[in-house]
Amino acid sequence: MSWLAVKAVVGRELTKLFRQKARLFSSMVRPMIWLLVIGSGVGSMLSGAQQEGYLQFLVPGVLAMTLLFAALLSALTLVYDKEFGVMRMMMIAPVAHYWIVLSKLIAATITALVQALLLLIILLLIGLIDIQIALLLIPPALLTAVACASMGGLIAVFSKTLDNFAVIMNFFIFPVFFLSGALYPVSQLPDILRYVVLVNPFSYGVDLLKHAIPGTQSDFSVWTDMAILMLFSVVAIVIACWRFSRESVHEPLFHRVTKRG
Repeated sequence: MSWLAVKAVVGRELTKLFRQKARLFSSMVRPMIWLLVIGSGVGSMLSGAQQEGYLQFLVPGVLAMTLLFAALLSALTLVYDKEFGVMRMMMIAPVAHYWIVLSKLIAATITALVQALLLLIILLLIGLIDIQIALLLIPPALLTAVACASMGGLIAVFSKTLDNFAVIMNFFIFPVFFLSGALYPVSQLPDILRYVVLVNPFSYGVDLLKHAIPGTQSDFSVWTDMAILMLFSVVAIVIACWRFSRESVHEPLFHRVTKRG
């Protein structure tokens, strides 16, 4: 019964994703601007070999950025469904409430992976990576997508409204991205910022992606990256499921219906 509910929720989210083709393709604009405009601009300040190396260095960071934005925005549907009444129908379904969170996180992970695969195809076409590197990037991208979706789910279950979610995102998403080593090696940061990078779970997703590209400087071992990403994902999912399963969290939803009645 629960797997049927998961299939229905995930299917609904993926149907929306593939129907909105403009949104899917426009999601490629941000990473390409970072890679080609900002990457080329910063790279032009470096010497010849370093300039080409910097674009290669940016590939895992830009891929991780695509996963982060896609997964966090996909988690927004958890709040969106609360605002527009769809969540009330899900809540009265005969399944445990945590299955709703798990379904949303699976959908967010797949959405992030679809956008990441689209970006990898573009990078292949413009010659920044070859097919071997593209294939090597997929497993770490999967682990990073799960961690990003867990992060988004955690924010969504503590957000009461869309406005609330948007405010949290603005204060959250850019510090998480900029303090992750996606744009520069962590070892070159000042000590205080390096400590922030160390407690940022997204840093380990970026670093794991760097390991898939030969010659790219990484800051942690593969095992450290994998262990921290898996630990963070499990803890975040457990907290999100626990928070969402508390009846007091959903009282405002049903009070709204009672008042309208």
